[in-house]
Amino acid sequence: MISSSAKIPAARGSVLGILPGPNYPHVGTSQAGSSLRRDTAVYRDGVYWIRGRTSVDIIKNGGFKISALEVERHLLAHPHITDVAVIGPPDMVWGQRVSAVVQLRKGRMLSVKELKEWARESMAPYAIPSELIVVEEIPRNQMGKVNKKELLQRFYPA
Repeated sequence: MISSSAKIPAARGSVLGILPGPNYPHVGTSQAGSSLRRDTAVYRDGVYWIRGRTSVDIIKNGGFKISALEVERHLLAHPHITDVAVIGPPDMVWGQRVSAVVQLRKGRMLSVKELKEWARESMAPYAIPSELIVVEEIPRNQMGKVNKKELLQRFYPA
């Protein structure tokens, strides 16, 4: 618990920051005065609650930090999957859950049950996707990158 004007002690190699008011929950300021985006905080009843780093490539599930990139790498080894994006939609119990958005080879089908059975051979149980969304094509930006924040909003609107 940190009050809205408290200084946050800096860990070795990090930047000392001062949390601003409730309108800027993601932004602190460095000692030089420049803004930085490092941790997510929730401002409630005059107090900031630090929730941790915000990243679409790290999924926090029941105390585990799961690399979405590593899960994607494993899933691309499946013979039916041609493209994949792993996202972490919110979960009331576990924080986030592992959800895979996949593009399949033409004429192929894949169920969550089949994917889970296949993944048990090479993946940790907590990293296996609990949800499977099959799409014709995974949307990419002009640079060819998948916008995972956009996928979260598209498939899991708030």
